[in-house]
Amino acid sequence: MNEIFLLKLGEIVLKGANRRQFENRLCSNVKRRMRPFGEFDVTILQSTVYVEPTDDACDVEGAWDACHYIFGVVSLCRCRPCEKTLDAIYDAVMEYLADDLAAAASFKVESRRSDKRFPLNSIEISQQIGGRLAEQFPHVTVDVHHPAYTVYVEVRDHAAYVHGPAQPGAGGLPTGVGGRAAVLLSGGIDSPVAGYMIAKRGVELECIHFFSYPYTSELAKDKVLELARLMTRYCGRMSVNIVGFTEIQEAIRDHCPEEYFTLIMRRFMMRISQQIAKEHGCGCLVTGENLGQVASQTMEAMAVTHAVVDLPVFHPLIGMDKEEIVTIARRIGTMETSILPYEDCCTVFTPKHPRTKPRLGPVEEVERRLDVEGLVARALENTEMVKVRYHG
Repeated sequence: MNEIFLLKLGEIVLKGANRRQFENRLCSNVKRRMRPFGEFDVTILQSTVYVEPTDDACDVEGAWDACHYIFGVVSLCRCRPCEKTLDAIYDAVMEYLADDLAAAASFKVESRRSDKRFPLNSIEISQQIGGRLAEQFPHVTVDVHHPAYTVYVEVRDHAAYVHGPAQPGAGGLPTGVGGRAAVLLSGGIDSPVAGYMIAKRGVELECIHFFSYPYTSELAKDKVLELARLMTRYCGRMSVNIVGFTEIQEAIRDHCPEEYFTLIMRRFMMRISQQIAKEHGCGCLVTGENLGQVASQTMEAMAVTHAVVDLPVFHPLIGMDKEEIVTIARRIGTMETSILPYEDCCTVFTPKHPRTKPRLGPVEEVERRLDVEGLVARALENTEMVKVRYHG
């Protein structure tokens, strides 16, 4: 039998009557992720997704790497299937794991028998296989409490499987079970992390970026598209709506007091984002805002900013400190791109002394100086949609 992957389900196993819906979606997502790497059989049984290459032409290494980024998988392992006999299990361990065992200082065998028809229970399987291995590798100590290496044996319905320690998966819920969200994607560190975190809850993403040429460069736009591409490694292909924002920022600069620049700018962003979100079937907006991080992210400022929309606004990073956000950005691979020195529109016309505790009434009064509906309509007309996907 060929080497196969076992993808273990996470919190899906806690679901009730709708569990099958989550499992089917995960299975579908895995099949889609495997397509670039050849023909793979993908099935789900006993809280595990089985991924098996059908021929030698499959890119097994590429597929194995891709499996680490599929939401809904809590852990995964490469394993060797074999017949459900002690001799076959022992032979599979020797063929598949002998090099790792020989290099270890100590080992143990940990078994799981989900097929209760098998004549030995889990402890007995471990004792039998462990005894044989101890004779074969006399220089490797048996340590059942703190082994350097663990041999895993799983006796399941269709076969037995042997493997070494599992690797962590992406966790979360399968993409597509949680609806759709529109993420306001800047070129900074925070918003890609916010998008990743909401996607981890099974949410499909639509991204929105505000672009103020010539105050921001084409390189800044390319940077955001690269961030979106990196995010698709986890959440699958998606679109980035690039909104021409120059006219709105110049109108705010020309007609509004400087202390309100950022507040009114963000209110326009929310209005435009809501319209795009609704056009694409999104049920919420997502931002990378973090309480107290900058002047526009106080409770009062966010209340004023969000007053112009009726969709819920989610803030996955709201209680994190910067170090926590940076740690996630490094882990998901967006950090190095986020810190490239190409500024986004949020840095254009930044006030020296912004209002940190604004009241809604005065902000609305200042905003009346602007042709809000006209500016929003022209910005939406000047929106470009770019589809992105991960390619290596």
